[in-house]
Amino acid sequence: MTSNTRVVVIGAGLAGVRLARRLGELGMSAVLVGDEEHTPYNRVLLAEVLAGRYTPEVIALPTPERLTRGRAVHIDRAERQVHFADSSVIAYDTLVLATGSNPVLPPLRGLFGPDRHELPEGVHAFRTMDDCLGLSKAVRPDTRAVVIGGGLLGVSAARALAERGAQVVLAQQSERLMERQLDPSASKLVLRHLKDLGVEVHTECRVRDVRCVGGAVRSVEMADGYALDADLVVLACGVHPRVGLAQAAGLAVHKGVIVDDELRTSDPHIRAIGDCAQHDGNVYGLAAPALEQADVLAELLAAADASADPAADSGTAPAGYTGTRALTRLTLARPALASGTPLDLAAFGEHTPLPGDDVIQLADATRGTYRKVVVRDDRLVGGVLVGELGTVGALARAWEGAEPLPSDGGPLLHLLTNDGGS
Repeated sequence: MTSNTRVVVIGAGLAGVRLARRLGELGMSAVLVGDEEHTPYNRVLLAEVLAGRYTPEVIALPTPERLTRGRAVHIDRAERQVHFADSSVIAYDTLVLATGSNPVLPPLRGLFGPDRHELPEGVHAFRTMDDCLGLSKAVRPDTRAVVIGGGLLGVSAARALAERGAQVVLAQQSERLMERQLDPSASKLVLRHLKDLGVEVHTECRVRDVRCVGGAVRSVEMADGYALDADLVVLACGVHPRVGLAQAAGLAVHKGVIVDDELRTSDPHIRAIGDCAQHDGNVYGLAAPALEQADVLAELLAAADASADPAADSGTAPAGYTGTRALTRLTLARPALASGTPLDLAAFGEHTPLPGDDVIQLADATRGTYRKVVVRDDRLVGGVLVGELGTVGALARAWEGAEPLPSDGGPLLHLLTNDGGS
């Protein structure tokens, strides 16, 4: 098939690279534009690079043939052109926004200088390869590091810094770690794991001030006045969709760029996928939905391109995107430079039961394992597992399939206890 459609993809992360690759497999080509100088990489594995387990080359993604560097600054929807910071212009028939997300920078006193752009020396976000390499260069054994944020990213960063020999303090504003993904029992196991590595964890505390001397961070002050000495500060306060380009172009934006089941924005010539996209009210911010959206969009664009060719057999129209049932998984391997045990965890669906739900829990304090599933109307609706995740594959398949479970509960108990289930 010869492509008649010029597809331009803005964003060379997981979603953009996957889309370009899938289009190539389907006989179409796409111009992929990334604004980072590095080869495209798997952002999910940045903590492994920070920990020293992987080099940047290990997490590199296959580079598409038509990859170009540039920072998009304006979309001319009338002319169907994208303008870049270097004054270059690329025309498109279909534009795909895969712009990802930006780190949330909390409104702390002392965080920015007068220009409001440069972070003080020693203060790092943890979102890009440059962030990761900057942290890797700065950390030394006995470096005093404060991680602000106790979600998935903050726990990963604290663990990686501890593995590098830093003295790590993690400050979490809410009452427990990873409260969005885990229930209280699972959070306690994560807390125990971090403490075993020497990480000092403070929950229910709010950071209000970053104190600098000569442009470099020296301490972090809590709302109660308690100060933590700091050579490094890592901001792991979450992310928000990168939608500035879409907003400036007049596209419909709420939390993310609003898309329909064909991943089409309010402009029929512009699609959006990945962290920047909002489908049916959801902004996922996870790898699995981004990859699924890229696969679906590739099929849709290839089908539309084929239908424009009078000689082509259009066949059956591909299905649209109906949402992703995403599983969060984190593996914290056995540290190389510190004592402690490895920690695996996984969470999926709804792990907080509603009235009338059935809950099955298995815990082993000695082995540090915990398994919990929630069943509603004879269907598995969610679960949390910590340690020894041999069962996660079978449980995830039962959840994704949404099929009724046998009423005697035997197979479900088998899934929970059979470590060969993956």
